[in-house]
Amino acid sequence: MKFVVTLVTALFYSMLAAGSTLNDGLEMAVPESVGFSSERLQKITDFAQGQVARGEHAGVVTMVARHGKIVHFEAAGRYGVDDERPMTTDALFRIFSMTKPITSVALMMLYEEGAFQMTDKVSKYLPQLGDLRIYNDGEIEEAGYEVTIEQLFTHTAGMTTTFRPDNPVDAMYEQAKLNWSPDLDAYIDALAQLPLRYEPGTRYHYSAATNVLGALIEKLSGKALDVFFKERIFTPLGMNDTFFEVPEDKLLRLAGNHLWDPQDNRLIPAPVGMLPAYSNVTLFLGAGGLVSSAMDYMIFCDMLRRGGSYNGVRILGPKTVQYMTRNHLTPEVRNNGFNEFPESHLYPGQWFGLGFGVMLEPAISGVVTSQGEYSWGGIADTKFIIDPEEDLIAIVMTQLVASPWPTQFRMKVATYQALTALNAGQTP
Repeated sequence: MKFVVTLVTALFYSMLAAGSTLNDGLEMAVPESVGFSSERLQKITDFAQGQVARGEHAGVVTMVARHGKIVHFEAAGRYGVDDERPMTTDALFRIFSMTKPITSVALMMLYEEGAFQMTDKVSKYLPQLGDLRIYNDGEIEEAGYEVTIEQLFTHTAGMTTTFRPDNPVDAMYEQAKLNWSPDLDAYIDALAQLPLRYEPGTRYHYSAATNVLGALIEKLSGKALDVFFKERIFTPLGMNDTFFEVPEDKLLRLAGNHLWDPQDNRLIPAPVGMLPAYSNVTLFLGAGGLVSSAMDYMIFCDMLRRGGSYNGVRILGPKTVQYMTRNHLTPEVRNNGFNEFPESHLYPGQWFGLGFGVMLEPAISGVVTSQGEYSWGGIADTKFIIDPEEDLIAIVMTQLVASPWPTQFRMKVATYQALTALNAGQTP
């Protein structure tokens, strides 16, 4: 396995020497040219290989770029515990909640076109959600406020997920089988029958609200979410490996997903039927339905890093990107939900913008980072970070649902320790 990674690394640096580019936007560069150490970047390789060697992951793809220059792009391990093929850098991964930033960007494109205002009530466009109730000490009552679109973006709409089946509302979400609805219209109809867990606007609570954002995109644009994504984001940016439904000719590149068996201390394949289908898809979940590759997601991240433009294509205005990646929570609202950690999905020092976690207090985060870094991850241990202060992007892709490992923190440490110059150069 070490031979495979070594071979990929050798090919990577041979391409650098030849002045190759991976596409017209992102370029490959010698790490030293953008303030990285080639030698110290080896620690990312060591981290990924170590996880594979210890049996913590079957396969891992890691990628780092600075100033639009890719300095690290490697694959380690294999496609799955039951698939001995060596992992490749073009592997496809279920990115789950890393779908949320894409959905948020898509809706903000419509915001820029004047389709809605952030303070609009959701019921203005989805009337089914106009008379939501709230669960309160065993009673279901009328909610005091209507949900706004901004509250959906920031997970302050009072909605929830199925992460805590011991909670009555989460249990109702599970029983309703929302994620198995035939389409988004049916999803919204079913969601409208469920009570809120909290009064809208009173606390941050990570939720399925981004699925409602997806339904808003469909309503406002008149297009199915998969079509809107493809026409307005994926095709213009050249993200040819990101989709809700994996094309038949790309199925062999889809990495196997796994669970961790704590009794036998080993990876096991995710059971058949546990995950939504990746073919004949009719329900397009904006909160977690996409499959993507490390390179495609790097393109998306680089578009954000550049202020909404990539390779001559503008997706958003730079002020809109800035607005999305600033904190939108008050201390009271944020701290009301933070005591639910890890279910809140906010880490110490991290707050929330419009679709992104935003780091405001690096010193208490428990891991090396920068103020203003924005990021998010997926439940299968995928993660991206965009650091405006250091003008870098780091991505790790693997497939282990509810991973017990600090994979994203290991990746961050291995990335940041390889920097040799801080704040070098200027963002384009």
